[in-house]
Amino acid sequence: MKQEHIAQVEAAVSAIAAKKTINHFYFAACGGSMAFLQPAEFIFGRESVIPASLYTANEFVHAMPKALGPDSVFISCSHSGTTPETVKATELARKAGATTISFSNLEGSPLWNACEYPIHYDWGEQALDASDLNKGVLYSLIFRTLNALEPCDKYVRGVAALDSLDAVTKRAKAAYADWSAKWGREFKREPLIYSMGSGSCTGECYSFSACLLMEMQWINSSFIHSGEYFHGPFEITDYDVPFVLVKNVGSTRELDERAYNFCSKYSQKIALVDAADFDMTGIDEDLREYYAPLIVGPVLRQLADALAYERGHLLSVRRYMWRMEY
Repeated sequence: MKQEHIAQVEAAVSAIAAKKTINHFYFAACGGSMAFLQPAEFIFGRESVIPASLYTANEFVHAMPKALGPDSVFISCSHSGTTPETVKATELARKAGATTISFSNLEGSPLWNACEYPIHYDWGEQALDASDLNKGVLYSLIFRTLNALEPCDKYVRGVAALDSLDAVTKRAKAAYADWSAKWGREFKREPLIYSMGSGSCTGECYSFSACLLMEMQWINSSFIHSGEYFHGPFEITDYDVPFVLVKNVGSTRELDERAYNFCSKYSQKIALVDAADFDMTGIDEDLREYYAPLIVGPVLRQLADALAYERGHLLSVRRYMWRMEY
């Protein structure tokens, strides 16, 4: 990880550690950036007694939590740093006295200036190592914060695992490359594709549906939580209904297994991404549930890339976003 990223993360962690009390960690963003923050909420919920909540930014603005104040930590993200709802949420959190931390790929952006502790991450050709991408930098903040609040060897190892992230990601992408291309050819004419998953991978599965399929490919889709599949959504399952299902590792794998076991009986169009198949050498067993979404994300992106290629529809094409007032 680049020293500039480490320095920015450490400044934010020092500010958090300096607080006498912390009543809540609030995470707020929109779309893919909200999905990006979801594993942080999950990890804090599993590892810390301090409550953590994830908000879509505009709801945070219009229905601000009563507990928000000087004892709170507020963390937001916008890739461009210009998402109005996220900038506004950050400004309001800072005005309320919360410690405000924001992630952005663009230094000097409105979001960068709205918070107290901005953190940059690489993207595209900037990124020579996965640990400098948004998720790697986020995980540096997560585990450094947990270790500052309650020192533990597990959190030290959580930071150290970032050194293996690039190699693990490349191995997973290579292992799924041919399968992804085949899936793209076979599913290119599907008018609707569901995604399903749980736990730390919830955000990645949601983002696959909302961002990669609906936003970037104009394909009807919906994310179904594996734990909620049997409480209504499973009634739409049929032989010709496509699903992209992610099996996580760790505490919520049983939810994914149950959903897969039923769904695979009645649908002939299931694409399974199983985190247990990843070669996660360099990441300790007790951390793999947390690191799984960092590997699942690039694999799901490969599926979207394959679909976009086969359909002749670039992922960058939009009808409404950035093209008109909304």
